[in-house]
Amino acid sequence: MLSSFSAPSVHGRGAAAARLAAVALVSGLVAVSAATTAGAAVADEPPLNQGGATATIGALKTSGAAVIHEDGGDKQVSAGLFEMSVDNGGTLQTYCIDIYSPTQKDAKYQETPWSGTSLNGNPDAGRIRWILQNSYPQVNDLAALAAKAGTSGLTEQDAAAGTQVAIWRYSDGADVDAVDPQAEKLADHLERSARDLAEPAASLRLDPPAVSGRPGEPLGPVTVHTDAANVTVTPPADAATSGVRIVDRDGKEITSAADGGELYFDVPEDAADGSAALTVQASTTVPVGRAFASETRSQTQILAGSSESTVSAAATATWAGSGPIPAVSAQKNCAEGGLDVTAVNEGDEAFTFELMGAEHTVEAGATQTVTVPLQEDQAYDVTVKGPGGYEKRFQGVLDCQTQSGAGGEKTQTLSEPSPATVDGTTTTTSDLAETGASSATPVMAGIAIGLVVLGGATILFLRKKKTPTQD
Repeated sequence: MLSSFSAPSVHGRGAAAARLAAVALVSGLVAVSAATTAGAAVADEPPLNQGGATATIGALKTSGAAVIHEDGGDKQVSAGLFEMSVDNGGTLQTYCIDIYSPTQKDAKYQETPWSGTSLNGNPDAGRIRWILQNSYPQVNDLAALAAKAGTSGLTEQDAAAGTQVAIWRYSDGADVDAVDPQAEKLADHLERSARDLAEPAASLRLDPPAVSGRPGEPLGPVTVHTDAANVTVTPPADAATSGVRIVDRDGKEITSAADGGELYFDVPEDAADGSAALTVQASTTVPVGRAFASETRSQTQILAGSSESTVSAAATATWAGSGPIPAVSAQKNCAEGGLDVTAVNEGDEAFTFELMGAEHTVEAGATQTVTVPLQEDQAYDVTVKGPGGYEKRFQGVLDCQTQSGAGGEKTQTLSEPSPATVDGTTTTTSDLAETGASSATPVMAGIAIGLVVLGGATILFLRKKKTPTQD
């Protein structure tokens, strides 16, 4: 049950504007353009996400004050919960796990696995999930929460601030305290009590997100992973004319599926070489602890509460009568600081493709993954080009690291009140409608793409493996 909302703090960097460039809003890991094959029409373009909830960030709600201690002095900021509006219905509550990054007005966020965020490699990520499950708003009995924390009482503002402060200590390694003594006691209690928990599963994902094969054969399976009771399956938009159906393993056409269900593209045997996309959608509560990332470098969030919300995912299929038949997908790899581009070749000839100025060959029946190194906080625009006009494009921003506030970078707070002060020194504040916004963003996006295209082509890491999956 969704509790009353509060909101976390948002902090910006003086040099952050140049990092906020993005080519396009990409939900979740990577934006995938429609694939084309020789002589084939462009496939239905799937939603720009690889599964889960997509939401727009709102304002700070219930919050309290916190102080970040840095070499350059103390900075007072707001700490609490954000409210996010889910596309096609639903509301989320989130805390911040990226203390020194700004939050942009109306930024789009996509449910994202920890591996695609700054939580990747963080040994304390599981402790953050424990805090979320054992504090406000999941625990909305404030009297009981205060008793556990050893305080005389907690307001919603205290509870939100104390919870956010405890999270920041684990997510960013920040030296931060709550201003209110009761909120500080809660933060200390949560920090001491936190235990390691596993990452929660995605609310909805399809695995793999791309398949390929010959017409007349079932292409798949694409397996549904969800905590929803069932999902609605939508066939390709041109299914009535193309004859492409979505079927189960027995060849029966289906319009819904459950967790573990297998979906296949049933392509007519006489179909011309081409591609198509399916989408699935469900209504469910998103699991607490799921990360939410923005492709515009807006501050990364982690889920604290969810109403019944709409979640979706998409998968594509490519087919041909002979020759190479590729299925190409991509996902961020924060461990390697890059983008994993995976090509599966289900054809009877080798698939040779160009990526970032280098040529790669995937033998028939084989799989190959190329890791494209990327610069942190920089927009990327990566295109896979193959024979016969094959082309698949991936865009986004690599956002894998939290930033230290040291080095004189100015911290901004996201709050409606007048500027906060610490020791008589006024810190910069800004309203949500202004934080992170810049008229220079489109220009910077173009510059960033150029840098990635020129610099990223120098080194590519290859390795053979199965098509990557997400939890």
